[in-house]
Amino acid sequence: MHNIPNIISIIRIIMVFPIAMFIWQENYNSAFMLMIIAGLSDGLDGFLARTFQWQSKLGAILDPIADKLLLISIFIVCGLKNFLPWWLILMIIGRDLVIITGAFAYRHVTHDNKIRPLLISKINTALQILLVIITLYQATVHKLADYVISSLIWVVAISTFISGMAYVILWTRYTLNTTPKCNK
Repeated sequence: MHNIPNIISIIRIIMVFPIAMFIWQENYNSAFMLMIIAGLSDGLDGFLARTFQWQSKLGAILDPIADKLLLISIFIVCGLKNFLPWWLILMIIGRDLVIITGAFAYRHVTHDNKIRPLLISKINTALQILLVIITLYQATVHKLADYVISSLIWVVAISTFISGMAYVILWTRYTLNTTPKCNK
Protein backbone atom coordinates (compact mmCIF):
# COMPACT_ATOMS: atom_id res chain seq x y z
CA MET A 1 0.00 0.00 0.00
CA HIS A 2 2.81 2.44 0.80
CA ASN A 3 3.87 2.39 -2.89
CA ILE A 4 0.55 3.75 -4.17
CA PRO A 5 1.83 7.37 -4.44
CA ASN A 6 4.84 6.14 -6.45
CA ILE A 7 2.59 4.11 -8.74
CA ILE A 8 0.42 7.20 -9.31
CA SER A 9 3.53 9.23 -10.21
CA ILE A 10 4.69 6.52 -12.63
CA ILE A 11 1.25 6.49 -14.26
CA ARG A 12 1.50 10.29 -14.64
CA ILE A 13 4.86 9.84 -16.37
CA ILE A 14 3.33 7.25 -18.71
CA MET A 15 0.46 9.67 -19.50
CA VAL A 16 2.85 12.30 -20.90
CA PHE A 17 3.18 10.73 -24.34
CA PRO A 18 -0.53 10.10 -24.98
CA ILE A 19 -1.51 13.61 -23.85
CA ALA A 20 1.16 15.22 -26.04
CA MET A 21 0.22 12.98 -28.96
CA PHE A 22 -3.49 13.75 -28.59
CA ILE A 23 -2.79 17.49 -28.59
CA TRP A 24 -0.51 17.17 -31.62
CA GLN A 25 -3.15 15.15 -33.48
CA GLU A 26 -5.82 17.68 -32.46
CA ASN A 27 -7.73 15.10 -30.43
CA TYR A 28 -8.35 17.73 -27.78
CA ASN A 29 -11.19 15.87 -26.04
CA SER A 30 -8.92 12.95 -25.15
CA ALA A 31 -6.05 15.28 -24.21
CA PHE A 32 -8.40 17.33 -22.03
CA MET A 33 -9.71 14.28 -20.16
CA LEU A 34 -6.24 12.79 -19.62
CA MET A 35 -4.89 16.15 -18.48
CA ILE A 36 -7.63 16.42 -15.86
CA ILE A 37 -6.73 12.93 -14.63
CA ALA A 38 -3.02 13.84 -14.59
CA GLY A 39 -3.75 17.06 -12.70
CA LEU A 40 -5.85 15.28 -10.10
CA SER A 41 -3.24 12.54 -9.75
CA ASP A 42 -0.64 15.17 -8.87
CA GLY A 43 -2.65 16.20 -5.84
CA LEU A 44 -3.69 12.66 -4.97
CA ASP A 45 -0.21 11.16 -4.73
CA GLY A 46 0.96 13.94 -2.41
CA PHE A 47 -2.18 13.71 -0.29
CA LEU A 48 -1.81 9.94 0.13
CA ALA A 49 1.89 10.18 0.91
CA ARG A 50 1.36 12.82 3.61
CA THR A 51 -1.87 11.43 5.09
CA PHE A 52 -0.71 7.84 5.44
CA GLN A 53 3.02 8.55 5.88
CA TRP A 54 3.74 6.76 2.60
CA GLN A 55 6.56 9.15 1.74
CA SER A 56 9.69 7.61 0.29
CA LYS A 57 12.99 8.67 -1.26
CA LEU A 58 11.76 7.30 -4.58
CA GLY A 59 8.55 9.31 -4.31
CA ALA A 60 10.51 12.48 -3.54
CA ILE A 61 12.24 11.96 -6.90
CA LEU A 62 9.35 10.54 -8.97
CA ASP A 63 6.74 13.20 -8.18
CA PRO A 64 8.75 16.23 -9.34
CA ILE A 65 10.05 14.30 -12.36
CA ALA A 66 6.47 13.41 -13.31
CA ASP A 67 5.43 17.05 -12.94
CA LYS A 68 8.36 18.38 -14.98
CA LEU A 69 7.99 15.82 -17.78
CA LEU A 70 4.25 16.35 -18.01
CA LEU A 71 4.21 20.12 -17.91
CA ILE A 72 7.27 20.84 -20.04
CA SER A 73 6.15 18.35 -22.71
CA ILE A 74 2.60 19.65 -22.80
CA PHE A 75 3.71 23.29 -22.79
CA ILE A 76 6.04 22.64 -25.73
CA VAL A 77 3.28 20.95 -27.72
CA CYS A 78 0.86 23.78 -26.83
CA GLY A 79 3.51 26.23 -28.03
CA LEU A 80 3.92 24.36 -31.30
CA LYS A 81 0.14 24.52 -31.73
CA ASN A 82 0.23 28.28 -30.98
CA PHE A 83 -2.02 27.90 -27.93
CA LEU A 84 0.48 29.49 -25.55
CA PRO A 85 3.22 32.08 -26.02
CA TRP A 86 6.80 30.91 -26.34
CA TRP A 87 8.08 33.51 -23.88
CA LEU A 88 6.02 31.81 -21.14
CA ILE A 89 7.15 28.32 -22.16
CA LEU A 90 10.81 29.41 -22.14
CA MET A 91 10.28 31.08 -18.76
CA ILE A 92 8.83 27.84 -17.33
CA ILE A 93 11.67 25.74 -18.78
CA GLY A 94 14.21 28.29 -17.50
CA ARG A 95 12.73 28.15 -14.00
CA ASP A 96 12.90 24.36 -14.01
CA LEU A 97 16.52 24.45 -15.18
CA VAL A 98 17.35 26.92 -12.40
CA ILE A 99 15.67 24.66 -9.83
CA ILE A 100 17.38 21.50 -11.09
CA THR A 101 20.80 23.20 -11.29
CA GLY A 102 20.29 24.73 -7.86
CA ALA A 103 19.27 21.38 -6.37
CA PHE A 104 22.40 19.69 -7.71
CA ALA A 105 24.63 22.54 -6.52
CA TYR A 106 22.94 22.57 -3.12
CA ARG A 107 23.40 18.82 -2.72
CA HIS A 108 27.02 19.03 -3.88
CA VAL A 109 27.93 21.79 -1.44
CA THR A 110 25.87 20.75 1.59
CA HIS A 111 25.61 16.97 1.05
CA ASP A 112 21.98 17.33 2.14
CA ASN A 113 19.70 15.10 0.07
CA LYS A 114 16.49 16.53 1.47
CA ILE A 115 14.99 19.01 -0.98
CA ARG A 116 11.67 20.28 0.27
CA PRO A 117 9.26 21.79 -2.22
CA LEU A 118 8.19 25.32 -1.38
CA LEU A 119 4.52 26.29 -1.12
CA ILE A 120 4.93 28.80 -3.97
CA SER A 121 6.31 25.99 -6.13
CA LYS A 122 3.26 23.83 -5.42
CA ILE A 123 1.00 26.78 -6.22
CA ASN A 124 2.96 27.40 -9.42
CA THR A 125 2.61 23.77 -10.51
CA ALA A 126 -1.14 23.86 -9.79
CA LEU A 127 -1.48 27.08 -11.82
CA GLN A 128 0.49 25.58 -14.72
CA ILE A 129 -1.77 22.51 -14.71
CA LEU A 130 -4.82 24.78 -14.57
CA LEU A 131 -3.53 26.81 -17.52
CA VAL A 132 -3.08 23.67 -19.62
CA ILE A 133 -6.53 22.36 -18.64
CA ILE A 134 -8.19 25.72 -19.42
CA THR A 135 -6.29 25.90 -22.72
CA LEU A 136 -7.48 22.42 -23.69
CA TYR A 137 -10.99 23.23 -22.48
CA GLN A 138 -11.01 26.19 -24.83
CA ALA A 139 -9.79 24.01 -27.71
CA THR A 140 -12.34 21.30 -26.90
CA VAL A 141 -15.52 22.69 -25.44
CA HIS A 142 -15.95 26.41 -25.54
CA LYS A 143 -14.08 29.50 -26.70
CA LEU A 144 -13.42 31.63 -23.65
CA ALA A 145 -13.03 35.37 -23.51
CA ASP A 146 -9.49 36.41 -24.46
CA TYR A 147 -8.87 37.95 -21.05
CA VAL A 148 -9.37 34.58 -19.28
CA ILE A 149 -6.39 32.89 -20.91
CA SER A 150 -4.26 36.05 -21.03
CA SER A 151 -4.88 36.72 -17.32
CA LEU A 152 -4.00 33.16 -16.40
CA ILE A 153 -0.86 33.35 -18.56
CA TRP A 154 0.29 36.39 -16.57
CA VAL A 155 -0.58 34.78 -13.23
CA VAL A 156 1.47 31.71 -14.23
CA ALA A 157 4.34 33.96 -15.40
CA ILE A 158 4.38 35.85 -12.09
CA SER A 159 4.17 32.68 -9.98
CA THR A 160 6.89 31.07 -12.13
CA PHE A 161 9.21 34.03 -11.56
CA ILE A 162 8.49 34.22 -7.82
CA SER A 163 8.91 30.46 -7.42
CA GLY A 164 12.24 30.44 -9.25
CA MET A 165 13.56 33.39 -7.25
CA ALA A 166 12.37 31.85 -3.97
CA TYR A 167 14.45 28.74 -4.66
CA VAL A 168 17.51 30.77 -5.63
CA ILE A 169 17.27 32.85 -2.45
CA LEU A 170 16.53 29.86 -0.20
CA TRP A 171 19.32 27.65 -1.56
CA THR A 172 21.79 30.51 -1.50
CA ARG A 173 20.94 31.15 2.15
CA TYR A 174 21.12 27.44 3.06
CA THR A 175 24.40 27.00 1.23
CA LEU A 176 26.01 30.05 2.82
CA ASN A 177 24.85 28.91 6.28
CA THR A 178 26.24 25.37 5.84
CA THR A 179 29.49 26.18 4.05
CA PRO A 180 32.48 26.01 6.45
CA LYS A 181 33.89 29.44 7.24
CA CYS A 182 37.63 30.03 6.85
CA ASN A 183 39.41 31.44 9.91
CA LYS A 184 41.89 34.22 9.29
